[in-house]
Amino acid sequence: MSAIENLRNRINLTGIPFTDRGSRLLLFREGGELFIRLVERWVRWENKVGHYRKRPPYIERFRFLDGDGEPLEFTTETFPHVTRLTTPSGTFDWVFWDTETIVVRLPAGSYGFRFVANGDKGATDWRGGTVRGVRNFAYTTSARIRDNVMEQAGEGLVRVHLMLEASEGDALVLNITPRLGFNRVVPDASQVIEEARARWQAWFDAAPPVRPEYRSHYEYAWWVMRAGLLSQRFYFTREAMTPSKIHYVGVWHWDQFFHALAYRHVDRKLAEDQIRIITDHQRDDGMLPDAVHDEGTITHLEKPVDADVTKPPLGAWAVLKVYEKTGSLDFLKEMYEPLVRWHRWWWDYNHDGDGLCEYRHPFSSGLDDSPLWDHGMPVTAPDLNTYLFIQKESLAQIATLIG
Repeated sequence: MSAIENLRNRINLTGIPFTDRGSRLLLFREGGELFIRLVERWVRWENKVGHYRKRPPYIERFRFLDGDGEPLEFTTETFPHVTRLTTPSGTFDWVFWDTETIVVRLPAGSYGFRFVANGDKGATDWRGGTVRGVRNFAYTTSARIRDNVMEQAGEGLVRVHLMLEASEGDALVLNITPRLGFNRVVPDASQVIEEARARWQAWFDAAPPVRPEYRSHYEYAWWVMRAGLLSQRFYFTREAMTPSKIHYVGVWHWDQFFHALAYRHVDRKLAEDQIRIITDHQRDDGMLPDAVHDEGTITHLEKPVDADVTKPPLGAWAVLKVYEKTGSLDFLKEMYEPLVRWHRWWWDYNHDGDGLCEYRHPFSSGLDDSPLWDHGMPVTAPDLNTYLFIQKESLAQIATLIG
């Protein structure tokens, strides 16, 4: 059984959404409705749309309708590359075409859809419609449109009622983007599905083999490692793995080092970029940020103490581990100087005068809320100084390798 077949229905659309590599779209189900959430923090708009973990979906209350406009129930069957939603009117196959575009392969017949989109204004046209707002949305179909109504559904919300007469091979394209231009091309949906399957199969094929008793969890972990990637945007300078597209949107410093250790087995550039996205934002004094988000970096926090915040110095160790798999001396040459500056920052700014370094902020340890910090900061910690010793050894090995 292939990994794709092995992961059938592992994506349950409730706690685990349907998504794809680099995409910021998450497809969920709630009862007889679907909704799409965006993987974005939107800090500038939190006063309007709320905190990213709690704000309403971008597209919500998506219902399948029969030919008379009555709601249809549906069943789900999911795979890494496609989600099949079966109704009495036929099966609708959902697939990612690119990071901002979902294609729905339509069955032949008469039926429709009803949904609400987040937007300030919208307009219908003979192929579908567009909605403008904080993010922009277009729906486009090759099926014959019987009815296409768009109306306000409250402040910042637009309701769409779309009825179709579809033939074999027709499709619906949903494009959600921060850009002004839309993707309104309607492709061959069957070809898009086959291409998506091939990409996922190539990913699983590249992973190292594992004993049969571990396959189920192992292949799911590799699904997470691909599905959890986010595309470049603003301060997000590289395609990078986020701890959770639902709960932790961004990258965290030492998380990326461990992600790199996994990616080194399947994709050299992807592994290296997990480290580059951190060094891209190195401060002038050599410090590396605690986290990177679309809209900026975290290098200083006022709570629970007012201090600079980063993560333990494991960068040189991680770079050396990636090199051990890829053999890229050029990557070592690229990383050596930023890592030396990073190491010096610990000694220049965190030295307590007795030959050891100390944590100035508890979050810099990676053990955020540990009782180790109950007596206040700074703390001269054995783990930190062990990390620094390992980093010195790693830097020495890199220096030798690059001459």
